[in-house]
Amino acid sequence: MTLLASCAPAPGAAGAATPRTAVAAVSTPGTALQAPAPAPPGPSPSPSPTARPRPAELDIPSIGVRDLRVLPYEGTTDDPAGTRIQDRGVAASPHGSRGGVGPGDIGNYLVTAHRLSAGGPLRDLPALKTGDAVYVTAGGTVHEYRIVETRTTSFRSARSLAEQRAAVPGEPGKKATRAMITLSTCATPEDDAAGNFWRDAQGNPEHRIDKIGVLTAIRPAPPGP
Repeated sequence: MTLLASCAPAPGAAGAATPRTAVAAVSTPGTALQAPAPAPPGPSPSPSPTARPRPAELDIPSIGVRDLRVLPYEGTTDDPAGTRIQDRGVAASPHGSRGGVGPGDIGNYLVTAHRLSAGGPLRDLPALKTGDAVYVTAGGTVHEYRIVETRTTSFRSARSLAEQRAAVPGEPGKKATRAMITLSTCATPEDDAAGNFWRDAQGNPEHRIDKIGVLTAIRPAPPGP
């Protein structure tokens, strides 16, 4: 399926480190919040990653996301460059040696956006359910993904971050054979409710809520008005 902070920290809590506390409605780092559904058969994705992924538009009908601009950049999830993009009220999509591909490419198409600040474009991402459709339009093509799994990422765990950014989400080192998507936003309300006010240098809370999808269809985008 989020900040110059990925999500606005609680008043007086920025930079505060507190003992780790179990997060309500968030699983332990690196584990699935719900069992993944069997992946539906999909179309043939791009045989190799796009050298320079194109900007895209994201539509998620079930949670009211429409025409959300997704800007690619070379980097990694929620780094300073990605946070600056998200602070503009749009989504950021990292790619390069540390993970991330373009829409429809084999591997993990990473998309992050704010949940609370900058208009909160992914405010309702936690409500996205298994089987819900996600549409990414880029280069005159609509890529349809279906959600198969919910995960959580801990910014205090190198292993958890590696699982989020892996070519096969949750399985670092495994070779990707299909196109997938990871939609990510912050778990600030859940962390704060549990008394976990830890923040990183960008103001990110410890946990991120990730929705994982697989590519199920590709079709030409309808002509514009």
